[in-house]
This record gives sequence, C-alpha cells and structure tokens, in this order.
Amino acid sequence: MVIRLRKGWLLLALAVVVSSVLWYVLQDRSSVETAGRAGEIFELHMVTSEIKSTTEDGHELEAYRWDPGTLYIPKDKDITLRIYGVNGMEHPFYVEGTDIKGTVKKGEETLINLHFSEPGVYRLICTAHSNIENNGPMIAYLIVE
Repeated sequence: MVIRLRKGWLLLALAVVVSSVLWYVLQDRSSVETAGRAGEIFELHMVTSEIKSTTEDGHELEAYRWDPGTLYIPKDKDITLRIYGVNGMEHPFYVEGTDIKGTVKKGEETLINLHFSEPGVYRLICTAHSNIENNGPMIAYLIVE
C-alpha cells in the first residue's frame, strides 16, 4: 500500500513540528523563589479571616481562622511571619511551647520573628477565639521540619 502526500501538507506538518520544538526549547522554565535563599530571612504570610453561615432556623454562625491554617517551616532557619488583620478587630495570640505572643489588629500587619531548633507542631492560638463558644477555635499549625 502506498500513501501519497501532497508537498504542501508535508511542508505544513514539518512546520508544525519545528515550531512545536522551538516553542518547547524557548519556554522560560525557571522557578520562582518563594522562601528566600540560604542565609536570608525566610518570610511567610498569613491573614485573619472569618467564615459566616446561617442555619435553617435563621441562627447566624461565624468562625475566625488564620489563613493559611498550616505553615511548613524549616528547622534552624530565621523566619519572619507576616500576619495581616483582615477580619475581626483584634486577635491576641501566642505560639504554644514558646514565649512568643502578640496581637494582630484589623488593617495592620504584625511581624513575628521565629526560629525553631526543634522539629514538631507548634500551634498559633488566638486567645479571643479559643473555642467554639467564642467563634473558634482559631488555631494555625506551624509544622517545623
């Protein structure tokens, strides 16, 4: 069986293959640095947020949270955690297992310097929203690896 191709179709197919290869080769595949280089301060960002809902009988439910709720942190590295207050007037907090504490206020950014030498899970706890009765628990998990 013999297949005949017109010269125009053959040239079109060749042009498609060549342009596809060129596109692949010339793509920018560089990565974006999101956590800083060795020796630099490692920055992480978080916001305060609020979730609201209404039950069938009209009762309003709301809960406050740190967003994101889980952060992965490298061990033995200087970290700056930047928390911006979006929802709620203020969120007094502490980091469990450390002497770190402070308050995040609406419309302001709070900077927290962290350095963990021990791996583990450290909870960032808002004392104003520590349980369900106070629209919580507002807890974030700092996982040190």
